[in-house]
Amino acid sequence: MVTAVTRKTVQKGKLMDFTSTVIIPLLFGSLGIFALFRLLQWMRMRAYLQEAVVVITGATSGLGKECAKAFHAAGSKLVLCGRDSEKLEEVVQELCAVKNHRKNTHKPHTVLFDLSDTKTVVNAAEEILKALGHVDILINNAGISFRGTIVDTGLDVDKKVMETNYFGPIALTKALLPSMIKRRQGHIVAISSVQGKISIPFRSAYAASKHATQAFFDCLRAEVEQYDIEVTVVSPGYIQTNLSLNAVTADGSRYGVMDKTTAQGQTAAEVAQVVLNAVGQKKKEVLVAGLTPCLAVYLRNLCPRLFFTLMASRAKKERKAKGS
Repeated sequence: MVTAVTRKTVQKGKLMDFTSTVIIPLLFGSLGIFALFRLLQWMRMRAYLQEAVVVITGATSGLGKECAKAFHAAGSKLVLCGRDSEKLEEVVQELCAVKNHRKNTHKPHTVLFDLSDTKTVVNAAEEILKALGHVDILINNAGISFRGTIVDTGLDVDKKVMETNYFGPIALTKALLPSMIKRRQGHIVAISSVQGKISIPFRSAYAASKHATQAFFDCLRAEVEQYDIEVTVVSPGYIQTNLSLNAVTADGSRYGVMDKTTAQGQTAAEVAQVVLNAVGQKKKEVLVAGLTPCLAVYLRNLCPRLFFTLMASRAKKERKAKGS
């Protein structure tokens, strides 16, 4: 007669046998497959970026400069764009001073132009194509921020922000796009912002320009898929750069203040690595922000009334803090 204790012992033994013969091998097998997948993904990304011609706007400082470092280390052929020739040369010298024994690195090419002047943008695109023959990856990074009330902001300030953040990048994109279509190869990256998805008080011109950017590149992605051209929109939250210092105000003057939120944001190097990985993995869209901004994006879509209430409250607090 089999006792209850005996039955439990037998069942326990069967469970242990099942665990040792099925579950553990399955677990290790899954880990092995995952590790192989990540290795193949890394190799594919490395091959995609190495020797690729990468154009980066706003490359003299902040996120643009850190992207230059990241893509240079990956073995890409860089075209660094900006308005200051001396600062561009400083970035080139800094990159060339870094020795990389694992990859062949290339001396970056520089192109000087003002993104807010669409005529010079077209000329710059021609110069890039003439010098390197083609562009594999375009990173539209350059931009300007804004601080001010809508009622006090002149239309010329709105236009200035839109010229730099929207019309400049799309002019450069349109100038380089035909060559990508002809080759049926290319990758266009737009560095947008969380404020391209939600709008916060006293950032109207900036938020408007980033909403326009998001919409344009979403349309572009759909239209160029037939040509095997990739489009990636990266939407960061606050980054530790001089963006707020260099922001324009309602009267067009320089803001000149390092916002607390900016100072406490992610480092430009961290975001640049996200950009590098997003390009290498051919991601369509990446949101690079903390928990609160991410929740705000979802809240805006799922419960807009609550979001609007919170933004109105934020506006009141900011006015009170500034004594206006």
